[in-house]
This record gives sequence, structure tokens and C-alpha cells, in this order.
Amino acid sequence: MAPEINGMLQKKRHYIDIGANLTDPMFRGSYHGKQSHDDDFDQVLKRATEQGVRKMLVTGSNLIESRSAIQLARNHQKLLYATVGVHPCHSFDIENSPNAEKYLQDLEALAVAGKEEGAVRAFGEIGLDYARFHYAPADIQRKYFIKQLDIAERLHLPLFLHSRDCAEDFEAILIPRLPNLPKRGVVHSFTGTLEEMQSLVALGFSIGINGCSLKTEESLEVVKAIPLDKIMLETDAPWCEIRPSHASSKFLKKGDQDVELPPMVKKEKFVMGSMVRGRCEPCAISQVASVVAAVKEITLDELCEMAWKNCVKMFGFDDDL
Repeated sequence: MAPEINGMLQKKRHYIDIGANLTDPMFRGSYHGKQSHDDDFDQVLKRATEQGVRKMLVTGSNLIESRSAIQLARNHQKLLYATVGVHPCHSFDIENSPNAEKYLQDLEALAVAGKEEGAVRAFGEIGLDYARFHYAPADIQRKYFIKQLDIAERLHLPLFLHSRDCAEDFEAILIPRLPNLPKRGVVHSFTGTLEEMQSLVALGFSIGINGCSLKTEESLEVVKAIPLDKIMLETDAPWCEIRPSHASSKFLKKGDQDVELPPMVKKEKFVMGSMVRGRCEPCAISQVASVVAAVKEITLDELCEMAWKNCVKMFGFDDDL
């Protein structure tokens, strides 16, 4: 029987959530600029650790969020770590800054300092997103993907990559850089085709899977084909929850302790200790793992062990549970 900690049964399985947007105001009770309920950030972390999450990468999406991610990592050492980078949908944060080159210099300095103190374990979220040109057009996205890869070549950190509907340009930009990016990285929140996945794996990249990666039957076939030594698990919280309409939902059985989450309430009826409906949390990684294991027809323990090893190896985490 598993040991008890503080009167609670410790879960045997353990997880690393490689993508959690914990700087999002939702985790402080604020939605679209309106405070809807009390700050429950500590409860979010508590639920995650009780579900078996032992480490989380807090995603940096621009300079401000990257600074905040590092501060969270400092405040919660051994549990939270940070990435530093500018998401393609935030490309105008650089372009419209008073001095774009200084913005990039500040970004690199932040990443270097964070790496040295052990808080920063990946450079990103960087890449391309051709599904959301209303945030930034393709040419601006490419411009700052390239400029951030210049930084990446000097940093020697694994990459935390974003690729959406852009496979041809994404690989065309990345491939010439590969000799100077020996640590490769992970393409997170993967929603591409089987051929795109196979190409990325052949280039040496790992694939991050969350609820958005498991929406359709076609997506499930892609996940089934990912080599076990290239798979990583994530939630992309507060986004990318598994919904009843998703193809993956049929693998989540009511009453299954492996996927059972705390009660959920609407934010308007918030009760401290409950999850908020529609706000994905890192504790939900157990559901992602359960679906992936079922799709790949392996045990949940086998999947968790491999995903853990993959993350420890890439991001230089210690192996302590």
C-alpha cells in the first residue's frame, strides 16, 4: 500500500507538467480583467501535488510573463520551473516596443540569469501560429522566431516550441539551425498530422500532449504513433482541458480513481477548494496520461515512467519524487 503523507494517500504515479500557464490571472481569480473570486493559486498547486504532479514548467509567453514565471519558480523551488520566450501571438510585443533590439537583449539576459540560478529550464514559448493571424501576421511571426533562435543558439537550453498550421515554414526555419541546437526541445500542445509528427521526431524533437492534442479520432491515431521516448505530458492550463465532446473523453470512466478530479463549480459560485469549471489545472494531467496510455495500449504506470524519464533527461530535473 502506498504511504500516507499528512493523512492523505500518496499516489504511486508521478507527473511532470511541461506546460502550465500559471502566470495567467485566472489562477488569481481574475477573468477578462474582472475579479470573479478569491485568489486560489495555492489551492491549484495543492491539487496538483495531491494528484501526483512533482514538477511543472511555467510558460513564459513574453518578457513580462517570463519574469513572472521565474518569480514563481523562485517562490516554489523544486516544484515550479520557468521557460523564457515570446509566443508568436505576442510578436507585436517586441515589434511595438520602444526598442525591439533592447527587448530581445533583455529577454536573453533574463534567460541567462534564470538558467544560471536553475529556475529556467527551456527557451520558449517560441515558434509560429498560422491559425491566429489576428494577433500577428506571418511575416512578423517569422521575423521574431528567427531572432529568438539566434538567442537560443547562444543559450544552449532545450526549446519549448509552438507550431500551429505552419509545418512547412516552421521546419524550413528550424532545420538549418539544428547543428547549433543540440538539445533540441519539445513541440508542445501538438495538434499536427501524423506526417508532421514523424518529421519532427526524425529531427530529434519530443512531442508534448495535452487535451487539445486529443480532440479527434485522427489526433488519437497521431498520439498512438508517437515513440514512447519522445512523448511528454502537459495540461497547458488554464487552457486545453479534455471536454465531453472530444474523442478522448470516452477513455475517462466515471469513478476511475486514476482520473477522478475534485468537484468543479462555476466561477460565479466559487468555493475555496473546488476547481473552477472551464479552467484547466495541472492536476488534470492525470486525465491526459490516462487517455494517452489507453490509446497507446500500455499501462498508465509504463507511460508515466517513460514521460518522467524523458522530461528529466531533457530539462535537467533531478529525479527526486
